[in-house]
Amino acid sequence: MIDKNQKNIATFIHLSTFSRFFFPLGNFIGPIVLWVANKDKSDFIDAHGKQALNFQISILLYAIVLGMITIPFFIFNLLDGFQFISLTKPSPLLYISGGLGFVAVVGFILELVFIVKASLAAKEGLYYHYPLTINFIK
Repeated sequence: MIDKNQKNIATFIHLSTFSRFFFPLGNFIGPIVLWVANKDKSDFIDAHGKQALNFQISILLYAIVLGMITIPFFIFNLLDGFQFISLTKPSPLLYISGGLGFVAVVGFILELVFIVKASLAAKEGLYYHYPLTINFIK
């Protein structure tokens, strides 16, 4: 039986990922501290802690890959003599970079939505599996 305390801890594990807006690496430090301190108390807390950390690690990996794809396009635009500023003939690289930037913004919004959904599921005593998550911690 999952009691209210376990539900609250699991909820705060997910919500603690928002601490990154207040201090660097808060999206890792907050969940790790809460998960390590409470993972032996309940399988429910352990499962939610692993999911939150796996999701954050996956998001970091996706952001690094997206950045590695986007940065060369930005550099090519700079080396091209700032022709992407021309209003009559924009560079195709600008469209590619803009598209990748759009993907990054949509990814950020989806990340926030998934964190809130996971928090609500934990609050209701349900298990939650983040989509597109690589299970680093099993």
